[in-house]
Amino acid sequence: MTDTEDAHAPGATEWAVPGAVGVGPWAGEWPSDERYDPELLAHGDRRNVVDAYRYWRRDAVAADLARRGHPFHVAIENFGHDHNIGTVVRTANAFAAAGVHIVGRRRWNRRGAMVTDRYVAVHHHAEVDGLTAFAAARGLVVVAVDNTPGAARLETVVLPRECVLLFGQEGPGLSDAARAAAGLTVSIAQFGSTRSVNAGVAAGIVMHAWVRAHADLSSAW
Repeated sequence: MTDTEDAHAPGATEWAVPGAVGVGPWAGEWPSDERYDPELLAHGDRRNVVDAYRYWRRDAVAADLARRGHPFHVAIENFGHDHNIGTVVRTANAFAAAGVHIVGRRRWNRRGAMVTDRYVAVHHHAEVDGLTAFAAARGLVVVAVDNTPGAARLETVVLPRECVLLFGQEGPGLSDAARAAAGLTVSIAQFGSTRSVNAGVAAGIVMHAWVRAHADLSSAW
């Protein structure tokens, strides 16, 4: 569903401005459901959300995503202020990851996230040890994604249902500490001349592999 189709949401009215995305003010009697935001009902909702969440309060959307979330987490190392992190966060939101973990520097470039970091739990760990402790406490298998010798082909394995998918930063890939922490390492099959796939692209490929293996597709939008 694209934003240009959002006028089909219940109670929605189209924007009067040509080319504007989202939906206009709510038409008719307002819903009594407390999940709805009075400001959005009154003025319209131009956020990049699916129709089911139109006019909802931000915290209500986040709570519902947490309820519907899948039992996998996504982690990415941030030792060089990687610009791909925003893309990873946005993709994690799209696939309803249980959470995103930033390992290393706390600050990261949010531009690529397109505000999706407001709806998914984002955790920070100064070192890889913090991430592994989080995973161990919850029985999550740390799955490193790296094209190193001995890595299993993503295309030939089934990812653990409850896991943390761990990605390195663009360029150097995973740190030695991250590789050592992994219970499983997988690589994406490549056939061209480039040494590695872009970190944001790799994250999307691996998350989708998890979805193909474990997700209930009847719950997709």
